[in-house]
Amino acid sequence: MTRLTNVLPWVGVSAVGAGALAYVAINRGETISAAWLLTAAICIYLIGYRFYSRIISHDIFGLDANRATPAERLEDGRDYVPTNKWVTFGHHFAAIAGPGPLVGPTLAAQFGFLPGALWIVVGVVLGGAVQDFVILCASIRRDGKSLGQMAKEEIGTVAGATALIAVLGIMIILISVLALVVVNALRDSPWGTVTILLTIPIALFMGLYMRYLRPGAVLETTAIGLVMLALSLYAGKWVSESATWAPVFTLSGTTLAWGIMVYGFAASVLPVWLLLAPRDYLSAFVKIGVVLALGIGIIVVLPPLEMPAVTKFIDGTGPVFAGKLFPFCFVTIACGAISGFHALISSGTTPKIIRREPDARLIGYGSMLTESLVAIMALVAACVLTPGIYFAINSPVSVIGATAVSAADTINSWALFKPITAAELELLAQQVGENSLLSRTGGAPSLAVGMAHLFSQALGGEGAMALWYHFAIMFEALFILTTLDAGTRVGRFMLQDLLGNVYKPLGRVSWYPAVLFTSAIFVAMWGYFLYQGVTDPLGGINSLWPLFGISNQLLATVALCVGTTIIIKMGKAKYAFVTIIPLVWLVIVTASAGLLKIFSSDPKLGFLSHAAMLKEQIATNTLPANIKTVEAAQRMIFNDNLDAGVAAFFLVAVVVILGASIREWLAVINGRKAAVSSEVPFQQTQLTGA
Repeated sequence: MTRLTNVLPWVGVSAVGAGALAYVAINRGETISAAWLLTAAICIYLIGYRFYSRIISHDIFGLDANRATPAERLEDGRDYVPTNKWVTFGHHFAAIAGPGPLVGPTLAAQFGFLPGALWIVVGVVLGGAVQDFVILCASIRRDGKSLGQMAKEEIGTVAGATALIAVLGIMIILISVLALVVVNALRDSPWGTVTILLTIPIALFMGLYMRYLRPGAVLETTAIGLVMLALSLYAGKWVSESATWAPVFTLSGTTLAWGIMVYGFAASVLPVWLLLAPRDYLSAFVKIGVVLALGIGIIVVLPPLEMPAVTKFIDGTGPVFAGKLFPFCFVTIACGAISGFHALISSGTTPKIIRREPDARLIGYGSMLTESLVAIMALVAACVLTPGIYFAINSPVSVIGATAVSAADTINSWALFKPITAAELELLAQQVGENSLLSRTGGAPSLAVGMAHLFSQALGGEGAMALWYHFAIMFEALFILTTLDAGTRVGRFMLQDLLGNVYKPLGRVSWYPAVLFTSAIFVAMWGYFLYQGVTDPLGGINSLWPLFGISNQLLATVALCVGTTIIIKMGKAKYAFVTIIPLVWLVIVTASAGLLKIFSSDPKLGFLSHAAMLKEQIATNTLPANIKTVEAAQRMIFNDNLDAGVAAFFLVAVVVILGASIREWLAVINGRKAAVSSEVPFQQTQLTGA
């Protein structure tokens, strides 16, 4: 009877989830409520956490609460610090949940809501959460070592060196795109800029408060931080309405870019307890709170999905970004389904602060499911907008023009959706307190409009649209900056790993001159690509986001190679399917997308063909109006060639790592090579309590 009562609820959850997903998938010809999509996703997440994550926690790693973690054994007060489970969950979730679950689904909405929704829920349970959890467990058992170091020790020297360089290069692209999304969201917006700026001293205060004034008072500190965060939102509103202060904080893209570089450097070199952990913790619970509120709003408002299930742009002619449904839907939506960047956090900051091994299930698998829920919310928020408004916000100036009239005329000429007017676009901008919403590429502004639309219907009406919009912008920027700061710190760890082979002191994380030097170098590298995106006449996202997606998924391929190798060497080859299934799919997707981005003859898609087109336009003096000078065109040509070279290097690196991994797997399985693991021996924990 007990077994039956345990099984029946999960049978019910399975039936509800399958029914909701079937309704979403087969419904045609009429709009449906977003609540169906939300219900299906939540049911699938619950089943995945209860059953699939157990294979990893119990059958593969056998997580043990009595085993000392690196945070306890190597505690140094800066990077290795035993941390409360919920603070660690907050840090990890905030660090992994950057723009990907917000921006990727928003951009991919040009294909319709159905392809993205299916990829998000299936991809996370079988791929993304598996990768995050496996790499976190592996790193905990190896003193918190980085992904590159684990590749070197588990797969081999050549694969390890290739992985270190490739992962570092991929990190540079990832962080530059994160920063670009923030710049596009805050550009010429004093309200958003002031609000986000104030979150930095709030985080510093929280770090000092928990460290010296009230150690362990997590809930109390959180409550104070949330109140201060709400006040910062109103402070931003006050500044935006001030004739004196609004111009001071109305910043250009380049100014914001430099400011974000300075912030990234500071977050990388300050002690983790002072800025990184409290800011990420505060951000995480703001994010979770907003996601829950958004879910409740969807249930209360029951908004219809205005975007069709599938649009004609699956043929690759979409204005938001170029590329067909396959493979570009699966690289555009990265973080909500599977993201290689997460493996860097799972083998970077998080394993160094996790207190008890069993906490890894909640933090590794659970955080990723939560992020996937964010991705579903983002997809819903984008798809409840009138499609014409969605495309007006996300299409570049080169497609729709610079005025509301030209944007409305262009979108209406497609004859695909309900017509919109210039007056509607201008009114919407006024309602959210912005001068214009046209061509705010990057996905963040359209997502904020969608969220404000839902929240204002549930609470406050149209008069509250501006407040909700800027709240959503703050929410998104917090999401992104917490990934940027943690990513910069992880990038610094990786650069130190690499440079330590050249000059040993540079590899010591305890030597502060090395910390300062490597942080400055790493920030300068991603700062170059950020500046490239900010000054790109096409908006940056068109060229950098596909490169971001490809590199991110290639990084996931590397992580899954490492994870599979570790599982096989543990003598658990029969469970290797959990990493091999997503690995095979990612190799197919990323190879296809990478080759298309490099060699496609379509200038809207291929880096090399776009560079060739610009060369021809310079030679014939036929540059388009949005490219002001020959120098700008030449800079774009250089960037195209650089992007093609970067993509090619990533593809070659993954082939090398994959080949070395398969050779290692076969040698161990066939008994030709001893299964030598770098896992540290068991040591009894001395910590008590949770």
